[in-house]
Amino acid sequence: MAGLTAGAPTPTALTVHGQSRVLEVAFSDGAVFRLPFELMRVYSPSAEVQGHGPGQETLQTGKREVGLLGLEPVGNYAVKPLFTDGHESGIFTWDYLYSLGSRQAELWAEYEARLQAAGRGRDDPMPIKGGHGCSSH
Repeated sequence: MAGLTAGAPTPTALTVHGQSRVLEVAFSDGAVFRLPFELMRVYSPSAEVQGHGPGQETLQTGKREVGLLGLEPVGNYAVKPLFTDGHESGIFTWDYLYSLGSRQAELWAEYEARLQAAGRGRDDPMPIKGGHGCSSH
C-alpha cells in the first residue's frame, strides 16, 4: 500500500478524544499511542510546517489548545486532520503516526530546544507574515 513500509504495523483503531485533545491510535503490533493534537500540529508533515526542504521549517507556537474538527481518511494509508486553527494540509500516513507515537518524548524535547533557541515560548502567538507564493498550502 502507498505510504506504508512493507510489513509495517497498521492502525486497528483511531479514537479522537476531544476533551483531552488526544488522538489515540492502536496498531496491529499491539502498540497504542496517545498523540496530543498539539504534537501533531507542531509536527504536521505539510509544506506549511516542514517547508520544501531542510532548513525551511516554520516553528509552530500557540498550538497547546488546538483542537480537531475532523479526521478525513486518505485512501487506505493515511488521515488528514482538520485542526481548529484552520490547518488542514497535513497528510499523516500510518508510518508517520507510528513514528510520532514511538518518538514522542524525543520530539517534545526537540520542540522545546527549537523554541528555546528561537527565544520563543510554546504559547506565544504565531508571527504574522506575508505569503511566499507557494501554492501547496
